[in-house]
Amino acid sequence: MEQVTKTPAGVQSVTRTFEILEHITASEEHLSLSEIAEAVEIPLPTTHRILQALTAMGYVRQVSGRRYGLGPRFIIMGEVAGRQLGAAAQPRLAQLAEQLGETANMAILDTDMAMYVAQVPSSRSMRMFTEVGRRVHLHATGVGKAILAQLDDLHVKSIVERAGMPSPTPNSLASLEDLLAELQTTRSRGYALDDNEQEIGVRCLAVAVPQAPNPSAISVSGPVTRVDGAFAERAVPLLQQVAREISQDINS
Repeated sequence: MEQVTKTPAGVQSVTRTFEILEHITASEEHLSLSEIAEAVEIPLPTTHRILQALTAMGYVRQVSGRRYGLGPRFIIMGEVAGRQLGAAAQPRLAQLAEQLGETANMAILDTDMAMYVAQVPSSRSMRMFTEVGRRVHLHATGVGKAILAQLDDLHVKSIVERAGMPSPTPNSLASLEDLLAELQTTRSRGYALDDNEQEIGVRCLAVAVPQAPNPSAISVSGPVTRVDGAFAERAVPLLQQVAREISQDINS
């Protein structure tokens, strides 16, 4: 007789908990109990019991209309995970900064913003405005555009609707249509460009980190007098190589 392998009850409970959390994380809107239960194919009473426990622990919060979203405990965990990811990438960024002579950064998608998680400053004059832990709008930075280019247009639109498109400089993109066109260009050429859009006099080249657990990007930034077309021809292949190496490091 063929034996039937059963999943231990404790393991099944953990699996179901993470299925619920992953579904809530993937949704751009707060979800009702029935929507969650149906999506993860877990009985309604079981889903309700798990959500009650997660809410009590702060990993899930219940909002108006008895709908659920991620809770504040995940903000803390996300910040710690981001710092750990940045620490893992730091040696690669140091190599990049040494080879190119400009500041190297890494940022991740943090809700509707980009958050810098690692940086190796240039040893040359005119350092950049960025610092680890700073959050910036996605549309006006190289890393932000490289992150957005990994998302579909509907997701980009929902981010813009929530976060807006403030203009740090007169060169910043000011409309969703312009942003979507810029992202299409970014995807086609393989890198993102911030040309005096976050800070006048500064140009930034950025590429996505492939297969990162959270949409991520790395960049090099410097004054426009040094970060020109010739610099881009040399920098982009190095950025792409380092991005692949970081991906291998964090996924190995």
